[in-house]
Amino acid sequence: MGLWNLYFAAKLYLFAIGQVQPRWLLNLLFALLLVLPLRHRGLRILRQCVAVVAGIALLYHESNLPPAARVLSQLGNLQDFTPQYMLELLQRFIRPELALAGIVMLLAYLVINRWVRVTTFVLLALVIVPLWRGAETIPTGTAATRPAARTLDTARIDSASEAGDNDAQLAAFREQEKARMVNIPQLTAAQKDQFDIIVLHICSLSWDDLDVAKARNHPLLSRFDYVFSNFSSGASYSGPAAIRLLRASCGQQPHQELYAAAPGECHLFQALAQAGFGTRVLMNHDGRFDNFRAFVEKEIGVPGIVPEPVDGVPPALRAFDNSPILGDYAVLEKWYKSRLASTAGPQALYYNTVTLHDGNRLPNSKLTSIESYPLRLSSLLGDIDKLLNLIRDSGRKAVVVFVPEHGAALRGDANQIAGMREIPTPRIIHVPVGVTVVGLPGENRQQPTTIHSPMSYLGLSQLISNLVADSPFREGAPPLAQYAADLPQTRMVGENEGTITLKRGTGYVVRTPDGVWVDGR
Repeated sequence: MGLWNLYFAAKLYLFAIGQVQPRWLLNLLFALLLVLPLRHRGLRILRQCVAVVAGIALLYHESNLPPAARVLSQLGNLQDFTPQYMLELLQRFIRPELALAGIVMLLAYLVINRWVRVTTFVLLALVIVPLWRGAETIPTGTAATRPAARTLDTARIDSASEAGDNDAQLAAFREQEKARMVNIPQLTAAQKDQFDIIVLHICSLSWDDLDVAKARNHPLLSRFDYVFSNFSSGASYSGPAAIRLLRASCGQQPHQELYAAAPGECHLFQALAQAGFGTRVLMNHDGRFDNFRAFVEKEIGVPGIVPEPVDGVPPALRAFDNSPILGDYAVLEKWYKSRLASTAGPQALYYNTVTLHDGNRLPNSKLTSIESYPLRLSSLLGDIDKLLNLIRDSGRKAVVVFVPEHGAALRGDANQIAGMREIPTPRIIHVPVGVTVVGLPGENRQQPTTIHSPMSYLGLSQLISNLVADSPFREGAPPLAQYAADLPQTRMVGENEGTITLKRGTGYVVRTPDGVWVDGR
């Protein structure tokens, strides 16, 4: 087989370290076809050409990379990545130890192949290793006997009853979520100038990212009056996350239904507009990537709402597609000063920031986006802290909601490199959500309320509804903790186009694109 021996040897090594899940029978057949003698030179050349394509496709299929269909659907977006970001991603895929192992393997092959028939040992390994490891060798095409998801280095759930229980629990979750809804009450004449609602939608921040960046004790987090310690974003990509937040007044929809029309009462900002709040949208980016701005303009639920102008605000960062990203405080300050100059009634603002997005670069810096993440996070949290001070010093009142879209996956795992979020694991969708009531008299400030129950957008929407229904700023208002009593709980279920994660006890399970349940880790 010549150099094809290196291909199979490398695959055996990657299997040993958990980077691929080989289809053993296909690999054995592939190897046998390569050793089949062909006398005609043209046929040998043709075989090599076909083998290169087939070998790449087979290795990709066995790897921890996203499904090919997913990659093909994102080719338009990938073309927008800067060469610098593409190089950074490549370095995450090809770790130094893997490159070193490849060099050692090549040198060993060149030496050993002079005295030993390496092909014989490779063929024997392709037979012995799967038998020794008890691996699945003959995929039949059925969900019950197919190899565990190729994108997951983990044990398949072999018990039919346990897999059926997962299906039943997911079905029960779907049925429950269909019927749930939160109503936002109308403001009375006396409430017309009570307070603004400012929702800060933060791209790429989870509790795990806070730990990796050593920022869990940042001063901003201590200013929250409500902390959701067990909040599920439900999604690991920005578009679906934005739709889920903007439809926060209804239960969690299946991923596929996010792109269909939803009842008007599901749209949080539409409900706030009908209650008497003026609706505004603000971003620190152009919203062009992956059509994000169009999603927001549609799902905000109020016709004619477009992002507020940010003219004159200088770029603070450059995004993964080289588009400008503006400083969070500069953007928010510009909007808030115009809000103070306005005589309009209470306003509800949706603000989206991509300061923490993977691939962003600091000016005049050689740091990778992962290396610069703690610096960007510190800057973002500091900017929001300054916003709270600006609101407080203005004399106006506001409820400020801090809610991340999803995590940045800084740590990565056995199945996904850092920054990849195809599998919406709890590390990615378990996000820190906080709500701050700004403008309360100093003597009315109470201890923060931590909400430990599993929650998602419906619980957050209910808290907002409770604050609108009975202003916490009025004289004689109940303790802040009372507003968070009996919020609707939501099980942690993560969803992407082909993958679902379901929290179970202290762990979780994953339903792969081919319908197989596997244990997550």
